[in-house]
Amino acid sequence: MAWWRGRRSLRVRLLAGLLALLLVIFAGVGLAVTTALRGFLLARLDQQLAETGGRYAASLEHGNTSDTRAQAPGTFGARLLAGTVTAAAVVDGDSDDAAVAAGTAAADASDQVVPAPPVQQRLAALAVGGAADTVRLGALGSYRVRAVPGMDGDVLVTGVPLRPVEDTVHQVVLLELTVFAAAVVVAGTVGGVWLRLALRPLDRIAATATRVSALPLARGEVVLSERVPARAADPATETGRVGLALNRMLGHVEGALAQRHAVEDRLRGFAADAGHELRTPVATVRGHAELALRHPEPVPQPVRHSLERIAAESRRMGALVDDLLLLARLDAGRPLAAAEVDLTRLALDCVADARAAAPEHHWRLELPEQPVLVTGDEDRLRQVVANLLSNAHRHTPPGSTVTLSLTDRQLTVADDGPGIPAELHEQLFERFVRADQTRARATGGTGLGLAIARAVALAHGGTLTLEPGPGARFVLRLP
Repeated sequence: MAWWRGRRSLRVRLLAGLLALLLVIFAGVGLAVTTALRGFLLARLDQQLAETGGRYAASLEHGNTSDTRAQAPGTFGARLLAGTVTAAAVVDGDSDDAAVAAGTAAADASDQVVPAPPVQQRLAALAVGGAADTVRLGALGSYRVRAVPGMDGDVLVTGVPLRPVEDTVHQVVLLELTVFAAAVVVAGTVGGVWLRLALRPLDRIAATATRVSALPLARGEVVLSERVPARAADPATETGRVGLALNRMLGHVEGALAQRHAVEDRLRGFAADAGHELRTPVATVRGHAELALRHPEPVPQPVRHSLERIAAESRRMGALVDDLLLLARLDAGRPLAAAEVDLTRLALDCVADARAAAPEHHWRLELPEQPVLVTGDEDRLRQVVANLLSNAHRHTPPGSTVTLSLTDRQLTVADDGPGIPAELHEQLFERFVRADQTRARATGGTGLGLAIARAVALAHGGTLTLEPGPGARFVLRLP
């Protein structure tokens, strides 16, 4: 039943329930009608037996031919003395019946219908003068029989065949099956049409919910104009109230998404403005520090060390400003360059750079035989691959193996290091999230590398995901 509820639509289940209910009702009606009809026909037979009495059975002994001719064809008669059948015959509507009554052909006729010993025992057990009973007389079939006392201390049994009753009941059953089957087919057809019309508002609600679920609600400006049609939002019906509730919920969601987008716009504007404002002073500080370091006169060692730190931090801050400006441009939906990019050449260059920057690591490169070409921004894609390789060597111990594999439009960077804590998997691609929270800011990254990498992948219509496996395994897929 759980499988049926889970795999069948509401319309199918309602129609199946309706048809099952009709079948139960029809079965009950058919059983009641058939039982009543059979009882009525048996009552008629019992009345016929009561009116006939034992005249036909008595004629077998006394030869009353008028009693024989008065019986309907198929009537059975038997005379029992001391529990044993002494004479038995069946009316078949020909001249032999008179002969049997006259005793001229009694032996032959009796031989043809004398019941078997078990049947004789059943006849002997009949209540004399009581109600009629049903007995099967061998090849003659089922009979409705009644026993009455005879004039010579014997028992006279008269029976009429049940075949007409059974044929009538059988025909009625066939008629009921035919009528009920036609009624079920008509009810199923009409019920299916009616259910389709009755559930049409629910279909409209489901269609609206499906369209809303397909909208990209996670980021950017969202125009949530989908609503349940007014004809499917009638408050007088249950489905209409569901439609009204869904419309109210969509209105609340639309308001919340608008507020979120406004906040994101303000944050992006702030990041872009801050980046532009910081770029000039950072460049100025860096320039003055480098100029001071190139001064021809001797500079005291503490002062030189301070100037070197100023220059290093200025370069680091400049990189951070550039990252913030890139994210602001990507968030604003500005298009990237669209040119043919050879991912094979790009992978070769990035692995060579990583090998030079971290020679203590083992770098492996797995490339296909044919070049892999995509359409995109080569500089941004190079930045993605460089960020992934840089993360791999910065978060794994010396001697670790980092593998870059390339297939058709899929680039994978995997390492055999300690991996990434499970609690960070959900927020790994968010901004300013760092895998190692204990590292000092002077030696760690800014936490923007993976955020930029995913933003670039999305801007190309692709995806960047962290997949399970030993160590860390990042997969870049491009369309």
